[in-house]
Amino acid sequence: LQWATTRLQKGARKPQPQMPRTPTANGIIERDETPMEKEIALLHGADFEFSHIFYFCRKGFEAIVEDEVTQRFSSEELLSWNLLTRTNVNFHYISLRLTVVWVIGVIVRYCFLLPLRFTLAAIGITSMIVGTTAVGQLPNSSVKNYLSEVVHLTCSRILVRALSGTIHYHNKENRPRKGGICVANHTSPIDAIILTNDGCYAMVGQVHGGLMGVIQRATVKACPHVWFERSEIKDRHLVTKRLREHVADKSKLPILIFPEGTCINNTSVMMFKKGSFEIGGTIYPVAIKYDPQFGDAFWNSSKYNIVSYLLRIMTSWAIVCNVWYLPPMVRKEDEDAVQFANRVRSAIARQGGLTELPWDGGLKRAKVKDTFKEEQQKNYSKMLVRNGSVG
Repeated sequence: LQWATTRLQKGARKPQPQMPRTPTANGIIERDETPMEKEIALLHGADFEFSHIFYFCRKGFEAIVEDEVTQRFSSEELLSWNLLTRTNVNFHYISLRLTVVWVIGVIVRYCFLLPLRFTLAAIGITSMIVGTTAVGQLPNSSVKNYLSEVVHLTCSRILVRALSGTIHYHNKENRPRKGGICVANHTSPIDAIILTNDGCYAMVGQVHGGLMGVIQRATVKACPHVWFERSEIKDRHLVTKRLREHVADKSKLPILIFPEGTCINNTSVMMFKKGSFEIGGTIYPVAIKYDPQFGDAFWNSSKYNIVSYLLRIMTSWAIVCNVWYLPPMVRKEDEDAVQFANRVRSAIARQGGLTELPWDGGLKRAKVKDTFKEEQQKNYSKMLVRNGSVG
């Protein structure tokens, strides 16, 4: 609401207590990109001294105060209030009129939209299980493949309606084709539904239990999805072999993979794991960008379980997003898998207007690898040895 945003902006213009300011180069703190050797040399000398620890302490404080990684795993801040209070700043009383509108919105979203969406979701999931199970009983043929695609598309579109999804697909001539690999940035578990609303894909993932397991067992009968047992998914060579066999069959649906391996908050694209780019075949990049004004699609799995997340999604006003199909890409002769992955990631980031970060999304839960620490230690020891030999 424009008038609500204006009201917030007026409040922000009120005189605030003046705090002493210091010039900042980029962000909260001023970062100095001077190499380690020069910075330590400025402290005292080339030989080891206890004062050198101040350099590492300062770099540690910089990482804690303004960390590039962890801020990508929390919901992005909105410029205006969207009657959802889904921003990082909690709801504050602004006016009686705005509060009344917000209360009416809560009643509409929870008492009208939520039951309707839950009903549509139940219909979509039930139809998926029943439809794929029935199609799975047919012998392998072009008729079975056609009916499988019809069932998958129909059920996916019902599920998108359950989210009040408004999706804009761009450059449809670049849609992934059979025998290829579709890779996309990852914001939410519903990314797969967003893409299957416009085309069929072979999913890749771990075998689950419960309702998800029932869906997996039903769908794999009608379509050659690639599901792995928990013990198998750790076997990198087995995973690569099965994916290569799938891609080699040009009659099978394109594989859908999210190379980041975790959900990022719709502002950035983090490191793509190289495994998806070692398989071979044509890569079809896809950029997905959500509009957070109507609902926050990002799943912060550290804060919400899947049930709480789905409740938040289904009580939003709508899920609005843009999907760009990028031109297909193949690995160059002089490229390794990592370079190819970085090139694909850069293309997705440019198209989606996302920030490109070189960090592994696994840092969301895992500790920093010892190899990263050892690399800094080696650089420091090399500097001391080199300076000592010169002296």
